[in-house]
Amino acid sequence: MTLTNKIINGLQYCTNNSFIKAKGFHASASRLLDQDWRRIKGLPSNPNAFGPLTNLPDYSFTDGRPVPFGVKQYLRIQKQRKYFEKITKLVKEIDFAVENHERRTQEAEEKRRKIIENKLKPKGQMILGESNTSQ
Repeated sequence: MTLTNKIINGLQYCTNNSFIKAKGFHASASRLLDQDWRRIKGLPSNPNAFGPLTNLPDYSFTDGRPVPFGVKQYLRIQKQRKYFEKITKLVKEIDFAVENHERRTQEAEEKRRKIIENKLKPKGQMILGESNTSQ
């Protein structure tokens, strides 16, 4: 049997999990990385992205001195600071937009009220009659 025939005979296709197995060699599809079980158990999708191994320092001093940040830990802190700055900026913009909208609606309502007041003024004899009774 030729090498090509051995490889073809050794391949097994499994459509439900979408993987190929060839006598000790496994090539899994990218959709297997979905890992719904991690989400169901409340775990992060990337186990190296969060947790005590990544967030806590590698060592500690016995006298309680603070440990300097590692390179990756410092980069994560800088990234979180950028996120914080961006979030606060966007929240301020939203607050400004809400206040501006409220102010504009109040101004429009006030303008409409003034127009209605000016339209409904008594004219003619009624004005003269009021001025004579008030004197």
